[in-house]
Amino acid sequence: MDSAYLAIAATSLSSVAIITLASLKGWQGWLALKSRELEMHRPEIEGRSSGSMARIEIADLKERIRKLEAIAAGVDL
Repeated sequence: MDSAYLAIAATSLSSVAIITLASLKGWQGWLALKSRELEMHRPEIEGRSSGSMARIEIADLKERIRKLEAIAAGVDL
């Protein structure tokens, strides 16, 4: 009777271990997929474009901030 319980316990433990390892492998694969998706859809401003494009983008952002601050202060442009 004790050997039957031991066999059930060993089988259950190995089943849990197999399921855990398979889930971990799937999780790592999903993370790798998402990482590749992020690399593919990275905006051009993050280093793939020239320096002049980055400066234009920063100037545009500064202009937007200036306009938002004027609106917040109640100044009509």
